[in-house]
Amino acid sequence: MARSWLEYKAPAWVQWCPGCGDFGILNAIYRAVAELDIPPERLVVVGGIGCSGRTTFYVKGSNAHALHGRAIPMATGIKLARPELTVIVAGGDGDLLGIGGGHFVALGRRNVDITVILFDNAVYGLTKGQAAPTLPAWIKTKALTSPNIHDNVNPVLLAFSAGYTFVARGYAYHTSQLKELIKTAVRHKGASFIDVLQPCPTYNNVMTNKWYEERIYYVGEDYDPIIRTREDFKEKLPAIMEKLLEFGDRIPLGILYWDQTKDSFEERLEKIMPGYMQAPPGTRRISVDGRPIVDPFEVFKDRVIVT
Repeated sequence: MARSWLEYKAPAWVQWCPGCGDFGILNAIYRAVAELDIPPERLVVVGGIGCSGRTTFYVKGSNAHALHGRAIPMATGIKLARPELTVIVAGGDGDLLGIGGGHFVALGRRNVDITVILFDNAVYGLTKGQAAPTLPAWIKTKALTSPNIHDNVNPVLLAFSAGYTFVARGYAYHTSQLKELIKTAVRHKGASFIDVLQPCPTYNNVMTNKWYEERIYYVGEDYDPIIRTREDFKEKLPAIMEKLLEFGDRIPLGILYWDQTKDSFEERLEKIMPGYMQAPPGTRRISVDGRPIVDPFEVFKDRVIVT
């Protein structure tokens, strides 16, 4: 029986602007983890700096608040130390694709079993509306003195090319559909990424709810993004690329790519370190009566260079 979403609601006051898309994403996270029946003590939400990073204070779990751009490496360490935990990264487009862009790519290459939820409003909301990596060129929002002259990053295409094995896009105000995407992403064994489009009613007066609702649509049942064999990949790649590249007058929502053929990083570790999953690092004793049980000199004796 699924838990109540109220079990995951922390007592902290939610400090976001009225109408912010973050509320919808938070609501979808509550409902997703509740329906998945994840015990709060086995749930870890890692956030960075920015409006999205406050999610760590609003969801009950064994959460962590990282430095700017460092949510993914912190989440990776937590997951590899305790692979039985459910680890979710909640980050903004500036945090994950700007200063944290290298870590974003590294997670895809490794295919660690982590779900990354991108709070994508195209601006740096917490620092008063500067252009973020997902704001298209030549758009001038209310906080900019002149139009943005940087080309934007395509988050779903970047995730696909980096190696994420589950790539989806949702919309913050469509909480029921977003909840289902989060549930599927968490169940997936591997690196999952959801680009969540959201209005910023305070600073982005261009990409508003009306702007999105005129463009977004859900991929239909005739679109099959699931890769079950390598032959599937070759056959379906043209259609998948079409959806990943589409962002303009029409913007597709839903699961855009789902590769079920690759081992997760944890499964790869098990192959070269038998017993890793049964006794991961976070569960091992490191000392007895205050003394370390591992002798580093013994461990590295074959690698000592004598000069």
